[in-house]
Amino acid sequence: MEHYFTNNQNLKSEIRKINYTFESTSFVFYSDLGVFSKDKIDYGSRLLLESYLDCNLVKRRVLDMGCGYGLIGIVISKMTDSFVTLVDVNKRALHLASRNIVENNVKCETFLSDVYSEVTDKYDVIITNPPIRAGKECVLNILKNARDYLNYDGELWYVIRKDQGVKSINKLLENYYKLDIIAKSKGFYVIKAKIN
Repeated sequence: MEHYFTNNQNLKSEIRKINYTFESTSFVFYSDLGVFSKDKIDYGSRLLLESYLDCNLVKRRVLDMGCGYGLIGIVISKMTDSFVTLVDVNKRALHLASRNIVENNVKCETFLSDVYSEVTDKYDVIITNPPIRAGKECVLNILKNARDYLNYDGELWYVIRKDQGVKSINKLLENYYKLDIIAKSKGFYVIKAKIN
């Protein structure tokens, strides 16, 4: 089984196009085999993105951690005129994200990083739909260590389903952040975390 957080040079390519509209702005995304939610925009990502945009239409410095083909970061960049950095461990996902940045004419950059291994800057916002299938340790690495890469008064935004352990993860993260549940829908929780 191929996971979206691994790199397989031998995986064949079957490019497909996904359309998305936020308010009256249309986006086109290229997707492929071997990336997360390759055929459609998954509900959790959509809920996270739209919950964020309901609260934030200001220009900020944003890190899209585990960006996949770039949906969240690209839409935030376009809608808020923010400069967004898109990071993933999956080379194919990053290649698609780079193509989608050009396609949607936004101000973003991409680079390869295993979680924060190559991240050196600090951001106003880190946003992530974490790779649950990579395991709890990876998810907690993304969420817990985000605080080291946030500017003063920065925010971590994430989405996790109830049946994927959101309550136990939130309990652990309460040691590091003040957590607010921004949205709940179809078992998904969107959380905004600020450093205590």
